[in-house]
Amino acid sequence: MAVVALAGTALFARGDEKLGAGVTLTEATPIAALYEKPQDYAGKTIRIDGIVTGVCSEMGCWMTLGDDEKGTRTVRFKVDHGVAIVFPIKAKGMKASAQGVFEKITDAEGHEAASEDKSASAFGKTWQIKATGAILK
Repeated sequence: MAVVALAGTALFARGDEKLGAGVTLTEATPIAALYEKPQDYAGKTIRIDGIVTGVCSEMGCWMTLGDDEKGTRTVRFKVDHGVAIVFPIKAKGMKASAQGVFEKITDAEGHEAASEDKSASAFGKTWQIKATGAILK
């Protein structure tokens, strides 16, 4: 129990920036696990920890988290335009934790993702997380 309490406290260290509802889950899902079996996570609320590899430069409506600085494997976090979360451009390169519902996207949404994020992989054109919150570190 003490480990969980300490982990939760570490999420909100001094200087962290909370976006939206923040992050409430204490355990992160590895990005590699999403790439291996994405269907196992579909419809579930999950948390990802990583490096911000991309941010929407027009409206702040999406950001991508990678498992390393190179963005070898990335997951896109998307919000609807005009909601409480705006991902700041300054986040690129920062460590972050983010959570939301993992979902399969339509071909039209995948096409939109590819046009907005030129580095979007086949995975990013098929899967994304509907973001509810994030913590920038």
